Formats: sequence, C-alpha cells, structure tokens
Amino acid sequence: MIKIGMIIGDRYEILEKIGTGGMSDVYKAKCHKLNRYVAVKVLKQEFSENANFVSKFRVEAQAAAGLMHPNIVNVYDVGEENGIHYIVMELVEGITLKKYIEKKARLSYKEAVSIAIQVSMGIEAAHNNHIIHRDIKPQNIIISKEGKVKVTDFGIAKAATSNTITSNVMGSVHYTSPEQARGGFSDERSDIYSLGVTLFEMLTGHVPFNGETTVAIAIKHIQEEMPSPKEFVPEIPVSVEQIVMKCCQKSPDRRYQSMPEVVEDLKKALLTPEEDFVVMPEPEEEGATRSVSEEEIGEIKRQTGRQTARPVESKEPKEEPMRLNDTAQFASEEYDEEELDADYNPKVERITTIMTIVAGLLICGVIIFFVGKLTGMFGSGDNTPGIESSENEETVEMITVSGMTLGEAQSKLKAMGLLVEIQYAESEKYEKNVVISANYGNGEMIQKGTTVILTVSTGSEGIEVPQVQGSSFEDAEKLLREMGFNVKKTEGYSSTVEKGLVISQDPVAGETMPKASTIVLKVSKGQEENKVRMPNLLGLPEDEAVIKLIEAGLEVGTTTEVSSDEYEEGLVCYQSYTADQYVEPGTKIDIRVSMGSTFVYYNFNASIPAPTEEEAPDYVPGTKVGLTITPEGGKDLLTTDDASFPYSVNIHGITAPRGTITFYYYVTTPSETITNEAGEVITIPGTTIQRSFTRQVEFTRE
Repeated sequence: MIKIGMIIGDRYEILEKIGTGGMSDVYKAKCHKLNRYVAVKVLKQEFSENANFVSKFRVEAQAAAGLMHPNIVNVYDVGEENGIHYIVMELVEGITLKKYIEKKARLSYKEAVSIAIQVSMGIEAAHNNHIIHRDIKPQNIIISKEGKVKVTDFGIAKAATSNTITSNVMGSVHYTSPEQARGGFSDERSDIYSLGVTLFEMLTGHVPFNGETTVAIAIKHIQEEMPSPKEFVPEIPVSVEQIVMKCCQKSPDRRYQSMPEVVEDLKKALLTPEEDFVVMPEPEEEGATRSVSEEEIGEIKRQTGRQTARPVESKEPKEEPMRLNDTAQFASEEYDEEELDADYNPKVERITTIMTIVAGLLICGVIIFFVGKLTGMFGSGDNTPGIESSENEETVEMITVSGMTLGEAQSKLKAMGLLVEIQYAESEKYEKNVVISANYGNGEMIQKGTTVILTVSTGSEGIEVPQVQGSSFEDAEKLLREMGFNVKKTEGYSSTVEKGLVISQDPVAGETMPKASTIVLKVSKGQEENKVRMPNLLGLPEDEAVIKLIEAGLEVGTTTEVSSDEYEEGLVCYQSYTADQYVEPGTKIDIRVSMGSTFVYYNFNASIPAPTEEEAPDYVPGTKVGLTITPEGGKDLLTTDDASFPYSVNIHGITAPRGTITFYYYVTTPSETITNEAGEVITIPGTTIQRSFTRQVEFTRE
C-alpha cells in the first residue's frame, strides 16, 4: 500500500496524492537519483492481485512509453515492488482544459483552435504508433504553466493491429462516439469525434448532449442531430463551425479520416476563418441520424450495467465518466422507460425476434455438435477427452520462477514456448545465479513466443559505480566497460554541459551495482538546439505568424498596430525576438502589425512662457526675444524676432511628434571708462551679444 513519504524503486519518494482514475491513483514524487519531480501512477490495491489487470496496466505502460511527443505526457519508467505496480511519468504543472474552460466560461475561436491544433498533433503521434486513445476529453488534456498543451491518460488506449478493433471500452459518455456508445467498432476516427466534442465545449462552454442518465446521453450521441456551435455563439467563424460538424458526424466514414486532415483544416481556419473550405461528405443513409432500436437500447443497458459513484474532475454531476471495462462497472440505475419506448418500432421488433430465433437455433446446433464430439456420438476417431481452443494452444500459464536457478528457469520457460531475457541485480536474499523475479506474475496467461525478462541475482558483492559525469562519452564508456559494466547511451540538450560530455548517469556515482549491470549515460547534444529557434515573422499576415509561433512551441504576447512605410497593411513589421535566435519553449513573443504607410499629423497649440532664470540668467525681462519652432527632422514651423510673453501659437499639420523651441535674446555689456597713456579719459561703449537656448516640446496628435 502506498503511503506518503515512502520510497519505491529505491529512488521515488512519494510526496502527495494528486489524482485518481478507474484503475490507478496518481502521486507527486521526487526522483532522488535525477533530483527532479515526477508523477507516479500506481495500480490500485484491489486490482494488483489480479493477473488480468496487471497485464492491462503493463500494456498501458508499454504503449505510453513508446510515445515521445511535445504534446503528450512522457513516460520515464515502469516497475513493480512488493506487489505495487507503477509507472513514472512527466509531472506537468498546470491546469486541465476542463478547469480552464470552467474558469473562462468559453474560449475565443482563435484560442480554441490553437489548443485543438496541439491536441491533434499529440493524437496524431499516437495514431502513427498504432495507438488509439479512446478517451479524449478536456479532463485528459493539460495546459502547462508555460502554455504547452499535452494529452495524458492513455489508460484505455490499446495498441492497434492491421485488423479493425472491436472494443467495449467507453470513455466519458459526454465525449464518446456513436460507435463506442453502441459498444462496437472503434478506431482512430473515434478519437476525431471526441476531439470535435471537446472543440465544441471550448467554443460554447458546454457539451452538445446532456441528460439525467448515462444511457440517455449515449442514445443522444447515436440518435440526435449534432447541434451547431453557432446556435450558442453566433460569432463563431463558418470554417470552425464546419470543422466541428465534420468531426462529429454520426458515421465514421463521413468524418475526417485522419488527424493530419484535421490539423490542416484547423490551420486554415486561423488564416481564413470565414472561408468556406471544409469539404463535407454527401449525405448518405448510413450516416443519417436514426432512431435507436429496442435491441440497441438493450445492448446499451447491458454494456453500462452498473454505475460507480466515483466523483470526476468536473464540478457538475453530468461529467461522470462512463467506462465499460472490468475496472469501473456501473451501479444499477433506473431508466425512464417511457423515454425509451418513444422510439419503439414494430418492424424492427419483428426483425429482432426473427434474428433471435435464428441465433438460438444456431447456438443449439453448436452445443449439440460439441456434446457429440465429447461423448463420441458422431463416431469420431479422436481419443482426446476434450477439445482445446486455438487460443488455449497459443497461450500458457506463467509459473513461479522466483528462487529457481537460472538454468532451471530457462529450461522450464523454453519448454513452455517462451523466450527468455536476462538482467542482473545485486541481492542479499538470493544467491548468485538464482532468479529474483520475472516481469510476468504467477498464473498470468501469456502468449507463446513472449519474452519473459528474468532478474537474476549476482549475490551481495557488487562494484562501486565510478563518477563519469562531466567526462566525454568515449572515456566514460571505456572506463565502465573495463570495470565490467554494460553501457547504454541516451542524448539530451544542455545549456551548461558541452556537446559530447556526460550530463548525468544512472545509477549515480558511489552506488554498488552487480557486474554486467547497465549504466545509462545521458550525453549532451549541446545547448543550441536545446531551445526553440525563433521563426521569421516579418512580412507575414498576422494569423499566419500566430500559427508559426504555435508550431514552434512559442506563445503570442501582445499584438499592437503601428504605421509602417516598409510593410503593407496587415503584415507583421516587428517581432520582439530576432529571427533564428534561440529562446526557451513557451516564450511569449510580442508582434506589431502594420497599418500601412499612413501619415500622422500633430498640432502645437500652446502659450509659450518667457525664459526662466535657470535657462537664461542674464536675460532682462521685457527685452527683445526671437523664437524658432522646429519639428524633428523637419523645417522650421515658425520664426519671429519680437516675441512678447506669454507668446501664443497654434500650428497644425506637423508631421513629427516632438520638436524644439530655440530662444534668441540680446545682452548688452556695460560701457567701460579707461585712461590712456596721454592721460586722457576715454569711455568705451558696451557691446550687444546674441545668446540662445532651446526647449524640448511634445506635439499633440490630431
């Protein structure tokens, strides 16, 4: 049982519980080896003893671990300790999209489309890895503090094969596709439907279908026409409305067929929101809205079964999730039979009755056939007392290998048709070459040909891991291999560690590890690519510049309009970071958009006061003063030689926002009396000197 403060995997300290789901609880933890905070998803105790659930949990981890994308929550590690099965994931500090919508009531179409683009890119990455999410909803989308959008919770995702997938797994009923509501066919296009509902909620602030029961809501997804978001918010652009409607078509064949198609139209919607470019499929009978038959209603009731009282993230009761798997059955629920009877169709009932009779006859025939085979009624020469299905022939029940010698375990597993992979670990409990554990539990049914990973003891003696952090990878690898370790190389960007040097090592220096253990070295790729390259936005239309910033992982800061002689109206003429400069992901970029080459005029309506003592200590009030008013970079607006103060001016049509006033005044030096060599007294008259000073002035925009 998980407790706050305990350490699992010898490195993850559990700090606090931050969430819960159908199969697992999520905790915030600190990784003491790498000194970082992570999220740890732990399988609930009531399921940890069930081999089927453990297998599902492991499949979830393996599927999610294969996904590496900026718009998906990354998985770092997976493990098991004392019956505790856990997955270590990236800890994303932020807010769910559901809470963000509740906080803002509804989002602008630009913000909603920008978020939808990032969500679509994450889902596209999953689909490219043959993984369908099947539970896309605002509660499973996180907006980080840096503004990055990430899809999380691949809890019911399932690796797809080349064949079609039939699944009875249903996510929250408000976002589920019609085919999921019927409990039938489910593929990538089901995620597209759920994305459309999520976009609808971002634009309007509420889901398109609601009801008192989960069955009522599921029936609406199958039966009722999808409402247009413009009915609730008329200012939504036509292209955005059509994208929502195409995503949410009842028939999967009439929706977008892939995520790249969705991303392409979402980007167009940012550039030309009012353009009618979305190609809507022609109406067809299969895709038309229809009534739900009694048979389908019964199937939906059967699928839903019982409903848990588990609270969900939304504050509203309507956001109760609906899952049709073993982990979250539904408690019994009273249904409005009158509501369901409203869609009664006698013709459908007759067809259903006939099909039921035929199915019953077929089942009886199959039973008679198998009874005959078992009892020898048909004279079969087969002496086998029973018949095993091909499925039983392809799967085997896992045995307990803990405590066996390596050779004994290998022999038994290979005899069962299983492959064996070996990893070593130090152990005081088990002697050298004795199996400590396996990655499959006792009694678990697994397919033949599956690789079973055995953890084998090297005894209590180990080798101390040396310090190689900061060394070149070549030197570190050579040293570790000489000491008997295996080396695994990973790469990452660093702003502090030079390219080619080791950023970190796992296990860290000083730990004692058995010989042949694998030491993971993270090697620096340098700092240049660690940041986001700033795109060149100059000369682009505003909407296209916004898309470029979003695709680069940056955010739009403030947008202002300014006059520009260099760029035409509507084009970006300034960006707060230079193109090709490297900046941190999520940096806010301010842009200025040109209003075109328009002239702005100013006026100067003022009463100019006389020179002050500070400006002109030798100025004599009342004496003649000349004035010249000059704008920046322009010609004189006014020149006068005789100004009396205060001097009023009223000048219009000035083309600069500021200028100067130059004051000219005259100072007469006093006369001087001197006696020359002849003894004569001579008076030298005073002289007049011109002096000047300037004042800075601001003009008023007209």
